[in-house]
Amino acid sequence: MAETALTSLARQEGKSGASPLQIALILIAVAALIAAPFFFYPIFIMKVLCFALFACAFNLLLGYTGLLSFGHAAFFGGAAYFTAHAVKEWGLTPEIGILIGVIGAAVLGLVIGFLAIRRQGIYFAMVTLALAQMFYFFCLQSEFTKGEDGIQGVPRGHLFGLIDLNVPINMYYLVLGIFLIGVFAIWRIINSPFGMILKSVRENENRAISLGYSVGKYKLAAFVMSAALAGLAGATKALVFQFATLTDVTWQMSGEVILMTLLGGIGTLIGPIVGATLVVTLQNYLATSDFPVTVVTGAIFMICVLLFRRGIVGELYASRLGRKLMARRD
Repeated sequence: MAETALTSLARQEGKSGASPLQIALILIAVAALIAAPFFFYPIFIMKVLCFALFACAFNLLLGYTGLLSFGHAAFFGGAAYFTAHAVKEWGLTPEIGILIGVIGAAVLGLVIGFLAIRRQGIYFAMVTLALAQMFYFFCLQSEFTKGEDGIQGVPRGHLFGLIDLNVPINMYYLVLGIFLIGVFAIWRIINSPFGMILKSVRENENRAISLGYSVGKYKLAAFVMSAALAGLAGATKALVFQFATLTDVTWQMSGEVILMTLLGGIGTLIGPIVGATLVVTLQNYLATSDFPVTVVTGAIFMICVLLFRRGIVGELYASRLGRKLMARRD
């Protein structure tokens, strides 16, 4: 029976290819991102891309596996600390620093995930929150994180010893490349037989177990992958802003990425990107105004919960236009 299920999943994967319209839209979006730094402030766009990748990584766990984590800031901020320390204190090149950040986040995800997946539902969420808070206090008191001051003045260095990342345009295209690679990796994961099994675990865990799948191992693998990709976003952010602070590992950061994902639409590839863009844009443009950012963001979240329960992109997919596009694809 398990073999039959795998065959079915492989057939579903064969139908998961993008339609010509979707390919055209993707190419237009990539072209727009390539041209964006010539029309908008590059640092702002890089911040959006980092948080968009962070939200996509979180969505891999929540939207496609059905696991709500309240501790993803540990991977995002932990990778930022690992990369910042490796580049500044050890003098490593930026690509090696990012790699260390990703590996560190993956190891941290393996430890936290191994303990957390033993529980389900709200208990799983509370365990991830508790372990993430333990990591926060470790960062607060540890010597290598510089405590409340954080690691500042992180040098961007030269990519592969050739490309000067202190030039904003060079740094932007590195961030864009990392973002595209990360999103493509997530797309491949969710459209593979492995990703189909994750969706089956989300929909009916008991049935997945009855088919012979080791659900615990799949959950742990998804958790580690999500942590590593969140670490990739955090490591990149540390180089963009040239610092790593406690803000990146607080529980509020975990709350922000949940908000971004829910606003955009869980279980969709584009939704977290839209949600992250919306939240970061609001934070950026309301920071100097008299309107409290948290109140405005909260009001938008309430409106989306009441009127767009699937999120912005999720409601678009569920609309008549979205159903027509999906019908054309099939």
